[in-house]
Amino acid sequence: MVGANQTFAEGASINRPPLFTGENYLFWKVKMKIFLELVDRGIWDVVLNEPFVPVNIANEVQEPKSFAQWTVDENRRAQYDVKARNIISSALTLDEFNKISVCTSAREMWEILRVTHEETDDVKRARKNSLIQEYEMFRMQQGETIYDVSKRFTHTVNHLSGLGKSFDTDELNIKILKSLNMTWQPKVTTITKSQNLATMTMAALFGKLREHELELGRLNDEEDQGRKKNIAFKTEVVKGEKQKEEEYYDNDENLSLMINKFTKFMKAKGINQFNSNKKENQGTSSNFKCYGCGESGHVKADGPNSKRSDEKKSRKYYKKKTYIVWEDNTSSSSCSGESDEEEAKFCLIANNDHSDSKVSLSENENDYDSLYDAFQEFLAKSS
Repeated sequence: MVGANQTFAEGASINRPPLFTGENYLFWKVKMKIFLELVDRGIWDVVLNEPFVPVNIANEVQEPKSFAQWTVDENRRAQYDVKARNIISSALTLDEFNKISVCTSAREMWEILRVTHEETDDVKRARKNSLIQEYEMFRMQQGETIYDVSKRFTHTVNHLSGLGKSFDTDELNIKILKSLNMTWQPKVTTITKSQNLATMTMAALFGKLREHELELGRLNDEEDQGRKKNIAFKTEVVKGEKQKEEEYYDNDENLSLMINKFTKFMKAKGINQFNSNKKENQGTSSNFKCYGCGESGHVKADGPNSKRSDEKKSRKYYKKKTYIVWEDNTSSSSCSGESDEEEAKFCLIANNDHSDSKVSLSENENDYDSLYDAFQEFLAKSS
């Protein structure tokens, strides 16, 4: 019993003749000839010729021998025709057997089948012309593999050979190479220059083309895989950029939310009072102590003994001063006795007030400490 997962199906039996159903006569004819020769070459010989009949020659007249007079060798040769008729009859369906049932020799059976299925000479000639035209117009079709091309081409050539058409080896090889499309032209050129097409068989040529086709398939697969990897990498990069952008916006939103919450917290803690205290501290000078004279109400830079204080007092008088002095002593042309020297003097003096600006860090430090304490209290309540 044949298994369900059998890789290859069974072929025809070597002990039974191939069955002929009325179709594919040329195919059956070749297989039948092989089977008859396998059984005995004498059987195929009797199919092509008349059956052997033992005879007696008397007075130059041939008379059939009676079966009792047959020798062992004559009996063996006479059996060839009987075996051939038995084999041919066993290889036919009922409809085909009815056509040769009245035949008395294997040669007669074979001829009836040949004439019936090979048709007349006119029909054979028409089929031959049609196949020749198909052979001349043979081209590799779009999307067709070398295996498909080999199958179609071999089928056409075999049919023409069965109808009496003969081909040279180089003629068949050149036809195969010319039938390939443009993608195969580099390989066609290589084979034409490196191989002897007159001695190269058609099977060997198709083998080389099939090898090249497999190599092209491998390269195409590697290229497709590389393209897929590039697409996947680009997709991952885009996803990573989108994820970073989303994280950035999330962090921005979280920061804005925290600032809003901290603002509300500061308002709830009395930020107006904090600002008013700040203004009061800025407006009054009783909190400051002079490190120069030891008195309160001012700082050292604004003390009575500092240079800055003197500059402030006199700034209203000479804040910006410009002096222009021009002396021009020219002698009159009418006074020939005077030879005074001509002098020209120009002086510009600009005094700009660049007062020293010292920033008191005590106020900023107080503001920073207050904000820091408020922020720490805000974080403690938030956690």
